[in-house]
Amino acid sequence: MESAASKKPCCERVGEFFKSAKFLIYLGHALSTWGDRMWNFAVAVFLVELYGNSLLLTAVYGLVVAGSVLLLGAIIGDWVDKNPRLKVAQTSLVVQNSAVILCGVLLMVVFQFKVQLTTLYNGWLLTTCYIMVITIANIANLASTAMSISIQRDWVVVVAGDDRSKLADMNATVRIIDQLTNILAPMLVGQIMAFGSHYIGCGFISGWNLFSMCLEYFLLWKVYQKTPALAFKAGQKDTDDQELMHLNVQKETGNSENPVEGSQLMNETAEVKKNTSCCYQMTEPIRTFKDGWVAYYNQSIFFAGMSLAFLYMTVLGFDCITTGYAYTQGLNGSVLSLLMGASAISGICGTVAFTWIRKKCGLIKTGFIAGVAQLSCLTLCVASVFAPGSPFDLSVSPFDEVLKHLFGDSGSLRESPTLVPTIEPQIQINATVFEEAPQVESYMSVCLLFAGVIAARIDQKQQSMFVVIALMLFYVTTCVLIDSPELLSGLWSFDLTNSMNYLLDLLHFIMVILAPNPEAFGLLVIISVSFVAMGHMMYFRFAYKSLRSRLFLFCSPEQKPDPNIPSLPNSV
Repeated sequence: MESAASKKPCCERVGEFFKSAKFLIYLGHALSTWGDRMWNFAVAVFLVELYGNSLLLTAVYGLVVAGSVLLLGAIIGDWVDKNPRLKVAQTSLVVQNSAVILCGVLLMVVFQFKVQLTTLYNGWLLTTCYIMVITIANIANLASTAMSISIQRDWVVVVAGDDRSKLADMNATVRIIDQLTNILAPMLVGQIMAFGSHYIGCGFISGWNLFSMCLEYFLLWKVYQKTPALAFKAGQKDTDDQELMHLNVQKETGNSENPVEGSQLMNETAEVKKNTSCCYQMTEPIRTFKDGWVAYYNQSIFFAGMSLAFLYMTVLGFDCITTGYAYTQGLNGSVLSLLMGASAISGICGTVAFTWIRKKCGLIKTGFIAGVAQLSCLTLCVASVFAPGSPFDLSVSPFDEVLKHLFGDSGSLRESPTLVPTIEPQIQINATVFEEAPQVESYMSVCLLFAGVIAARIDQKQQSMFVVIALMLFYVTTCVLIDSPELLSGLWSFDLTNSMNYLLDLLHFIMVILAPNPEAFGLLVIISVSFVAMGHMMYFRFAYKSLRSRLFLFCSPEQKPDPNIPSLPNSV
């Protein structure tokens, strides 16, 4: 077959590739991720613009999105598993793009009629619009999560079939598409917002999602037709039902053969229920929680897992918080998009460097080296707090703007971005914001901040912000599956580690909600760097306990190979 395919003319082979299910998957994924990256970048800027140079709405949006994924992620995954592939993909696609389109239209209305909305019902109608924007955007993010699970973890595997080499190639191509769209998509929408207006930016994103939804829907149908295996999904429910029926038959047979044993078992169960008090049953979850943490603490990977969790408590990831703060300091969408592209490129370089250093020094030492490098980079962020042009001022109460919005005197805050002539109002809005931003006199502070963030940044999917986060996450996963004496206990401990990651990720959004004004962002930077430093100290304790003095011999092997332990992969 391969020799016959190689004899085909080049044009024919290229034509077959463009018609294949694999290429259609690539094209659909590129369209989907392009829209996601544009929206994720723009929504942070839109929310800051709406609320008058405050990070409150942006932090609330981040908290709602992170909390929803934490609470509903398992439910979404279960829905993806239990429903037909085409139905899941098409439903997720339509819900996601429709939500983004609706949210974009709503934002256009708010930008166009903000003065009128501010005066109606004492501003509560505008507050209702804020709530609707965040809610609809959260629905779009949940649908995007379902779409990502369905395509990347299911459709790609089925299209690749039993060919593991083809599957590896497809996964690599999908990652390349993610990285390219993460660089290029924000750049495009950033230029549109900078040289056009936020109103035009909302319209462009809504139009793109409408076009993308129709084309992706067609591509999904074509892939489904070209891959008959997608129509057959191994239903876990049927298997479980058969196993339960088999167990019930065995149980009935055992009960019919040994009625005396069955009666004795029932009596013993009744005695246990009598002896179990109500207070004992109520305190059982507390005992389970305590036993779980005690078992987790006794494992060798405890400090590595806790160090990973502490690294999530930061505002220095290139997320909506950092983007929103930069916008309040006078950086327009064009500059922000370029900075995001530089951050993505830095992440790619970090991934390559990690692979090379791990081969030379080993996994644990690589984490230690990355920790030292990251802390060195983050000193630039601390320096930015005290550099010229920094808005850092603890005398300004972080709750003043929130109280004004809730209990009155909100006109001055909301009038500032709207007291402009009717000619090209959105362009004038942007100019007004930049004139009132405290950073116009000097950009040294914001330049130092982003130099430190970009130098420490690595582009990783679903929850990784820095180089060390990715390294430690990989190491914790490896240790759980190899070093743990009991696999089940180890996996449970890894669940505890993930829970701590999600908890501290939520706490960092709550921290921003409590101090949403730009004047308090310097304090958030110092707190974030402190948590990162504590995380690295925990990792150093774990690394030194594992390697002792060999930790400082960077080019020596970490330990003698154990034939009973499988070797680590050479690439990540």
